[in-house]
Amino acid sequence: MDILDYVTQAGGIVRSAQLLDAGFSRRDLLRLKDVGIAQPRRGVFVLPGCDEGFKAAILNNGRLSCVSAAVHYGLWLRKPPARVHLACNHGHGSGFIRHRTVRFQGHPFLPLAAVEDVALHALGCLPPPASTAVATSAIRLHGVSRDLLADQLRADRSGTALRILRELDVHAESIVEVDAQHVFRTNGIEYQTQVLLPGIGRVDFLLDGFLIVEIDGFAFHSKRGDMLRDRARNNSSAVSGYTVLRYMPEHIWFDPSLVVREIRAVLAGDQRKPRR
Repeated sequence: MDILDYVTQAGGIVRSAQLLDAGFSRRDLLRLKDVGIAQPRRGVFVLPGCDEGFKAAILNNGRLSCVSAAVHYGLWLRKPPARVHLACNHGHGSGFIRHRTVRFQGHPFLPLAAVEDVALHALGCLPPPASTAVATSAIRLHGVSRDLLADQLRADRSGTALRILRELDVHAESIVEVDAQHVFRTNGIEYQTQVLLPGIGRVDFLLDGFLIVEIDGFAFHSKRGDMLRDRARNNSSAVSGYTVLRYMPEHIWFDPSLVVREIRAVLAGDQRKPRR
């Protein structure tokens, strides 16, 4: 691989030691200087347009973690962080959120903490449901073991983080479902998730045995076939005696009080039970 291609794949910034470990020669490193690659510090090469998070990690001798690493692993995150989160074992530097406890081997060529550390740092750093979403997606998308995370948290006596981990539902299929569960939980609304109902199929939430709550994603109704299946599903629910409430992510994120009011109104005023 050409050395410029390697630096690009490494996020646009790399240490000379990493290049040498990857098999490049010191002559190759000199060629980087000859083509005008910036060196903000001795032994560090930076391409134009380099990822700013990676740059902060390299220049501070750390690795991106927590919310700053979430996007690179495809973890569920609603809002980008206001400040960079770095995993580093030293106390030097400023201008970033520091996570000092690093338990696992980081990414092989990007300045990223291991996805296990990213989940652990999020659990200890972020309030729910942001922490719940990052940890849930690490488990679902990357096969991170919940037991492994729990063992690490018990060793650190991180009671709050351990409680969040124990409460998360690995059946949640998206960040909005995680956020909906948080809305229900904090408002004392009991629910079942991903319930398979005969003749209807799997529903996002079932409340009090008769109220189906569905969360429609951004791609909802993008195809006519999806619309037809959804109409049939809603009709089957009604014929079977279920009540259905449907919400978009915007309802859960920006108007949760409306969601709670409508659910409580249905639960308080409609005691119908589904036909068996």
